[in-house]
Amino acid sequence: MATLSLRLPESLHRQLVQLAKTEGVSLNQLLSSAAAEKLAALLTEDYLAQRAKRASRKKFDASLAKVPRVPPVSGDELPPGYAKHKHAGPSRKKAG
Repeated sequence: MATLSLRLPESLHRQLVQLAKTEGVSLNQLLSSAAAEKLAALLTEDYLAQRAKRASRKKFDASLAKVPRVPPVSGDELPPGYAKHKHAGPSRKKAG
């Protein structure tokens, strides 16, 4: 395990100490967890950017065309007045 010396403004330090107490963890645990969460978010962002580069609208539309056209489950309907947005892909035919 590595040791890190960190300089923080007093006000930030006080808030972090209070939050750690509220959460029932040590300040060290709180900061370790916060750093891990930030790292995970940044790595996820990088991963998604790489995946997006490999995206194919043609494959997306082909997958979407396989989805059956059925009414939404009760409570899952679009709100009244919702405006549909047109996209450049092919239109889907209504089933039945």
